[in-house]
Amino acid sequence: MRVDLRSDTVTTPSPAMREVMAHAPVGDDVYGEDATVNTLEERVAALFGKEAALFTPSGSLANQLAIRMLVSAGEELLAETNSHIVRAELGAAAVFSGITTRTWQAKRGLLNAQEVLDLARPNSGPYLVSTTAIAVENTHNFGGGTVQPIDQIAALHKGAQEMGIALHLDGARIWNAHIATGVAFADYGQYFETLSLCLSKGLGAPVGSLMLSTKEKVAKARVWRKRYGAGMRQIGILAAAGHYALDTNLALLQHDHRRAKFLANRCHAIAPSIVDPTTVDTNIVSLDLSQLPLTAAEFAQIVKTEGVLISALGPNFARLVTHLDIDDAAMEFAADVLTQTLQRALVAQ
Repeated sequence: MRVDLRSDTVTTPSPAMREVMAHAPVGDDVYGEDATVNTLEERVAALFGKEAALFTPSGSLANQLAIRMLVSAGEELLAETNSHIVRAELGAAAVFSGITTRTWQAKRGLLNAQEVLDLARPNSGPYLVSTTAIAVENTHNFGGGTVQPIDQIAALHKGAQEMGIALHLDGARIWNAHIATGVAFADYGQYFETLSLCLSKGLGAPVGSLMLSTKEKVAKARVWRKRYGAGMRQIGILAAAGHYALDTNLALLQHDHRRAKFLANRCHAIAPSIVDPTTVDTNIVSLDLSQLPLTAAEFAQIVKTEGVLISALGPNFARLVTHLDIDDAAMEFAADVLTQTLQRALVAQ
């Protein structure tokens, strides 16, 4: 058996999803004539209470288009130190848009509104950088799938409004946050000027994200999407996968969360220092190997030889991500491999 826990991006379209994709009505999206992507954009915008949405090939592009709508060159975006926008988009905000970033550090990426507001410096005059937007990631990837509390989001929004600062939601895994908490999509959407949402992670579509905002900002972002080389043609084939994912796969995220908790509990039972299962909110399990006599890369290599793929994202930090293509039998197998490897490492200490 081979179990791939590196990311929820590794899912492949199911036969039923492929069937829907094959029969999707299509047209030229650059001309705005692809009916399937148009209905997907309208559907998702309405879901979050926004006026409009724009389909993009990646979450990084959706993020970059969104923050470009909020922050001018030479101005500042605040984000958490380990957020995707800061760590995993290769400096795109600076390269493409001239945006500077300043960060706050939060354990597990968990939002504390007041700490962020205390960091903000709007309207700083001609000699200092002005803060014009704040990005919040929900769920927080490198924090371990952390769900941001809606009360902290509301508090951040209130304070940001008073300061004239816009908010962006990197909601690549907002679907997981919704399933974990029951908070409505529109309740999240009301607090952010722009949002990015990913279809190709937990929802299992092969490609695609959306950027949401006002009609004006989305129309402007559409121009920049083309300018960045991401104007697309008959993308209804991809958008159809998004429709199918929302219809069929959204409710299945609860099983990803259950399986992640199972993995965390199994690992904790062998090596309590490695993970606290009570902090596993969604489908991501972060493993702290600092108390073990092997690095994350060594651990990943050992379990790979046994048929389990995981991500080593730092010297002592490994990540497991559950997803649609993993069933309970695969979880049992993966848990056995992981715990046996941990047990051998502890014995060798």
